[in-house]
Amino acid sequence: MPRPKTRIQQKNSETILEAALEVFSAQGFRGATLDQIAEVAGLSKPNLLYYFPSKEAIHQALLTALLDTWLDPLREINPMGDPVAEIMGYMRRKLELSRDFPRESRLFANEILQGAPRMRAAIEGDLKALVEAKSGVLRGWMDQGRIARMDPVHLLFSIWALTQHYADFDVQVRSVLGEGHDPYAEAGVFLETLYRKLLLP
Repeated sequence: MPRPKTRIQQKNSETILEAALEVFSAQGFRGATLDQIAEVAGLSKPNLLYYFPSKEAIHQALLTALLDTWLDPLREINPMGDPVAEIMGYMRRKLELSRDFPRESRLFANEILQGAPRMRAAIEGDLKALVEAKSGVLRGWMDQGRIARMDPVHLLFSIWALTQHYADFDVQVRSVLGEGHDPYAEAGVFLETLYRKLLLP
């Protein structure tokens, strides 16, 4: 059984992961190097390798934590709740994730664009199973006539696309909107209107 990390070891591990997030989200996995990560972390490369044996190990640690963060809002959809309120709450939580964790969103997007070589098992396992379970909840609400009938998986896909866009294409969004705009506040108003109309039975 591994010994628990000391406070300094825990701090250094977190520093490395924070630095890696900065480098990976800017450079992608292929463009990032251990030297870059060590420099941003303010550690020597040998010191970094004491905590993580490879670039792949650092990337995997980030992705594992990220997937849990990404799935939590979907897990929170309550089958016993009001359907529209639950779906709108999910949409808002996803938009907040994009606002609060833009680098993580871009890291995830880069991994998917590369064919998900380090995440395929998790996507085909935990993520797919959760989507299937929540799609069953959505389908049940549709069968009861409580929300409009549509493909529940593509409904979830649309929420992902329309919320994560604001993180993954931040420069484009802000450039088009111009100064004096809050992309997330405006997106929240628009998406509330869009999904309320879409969900009407």
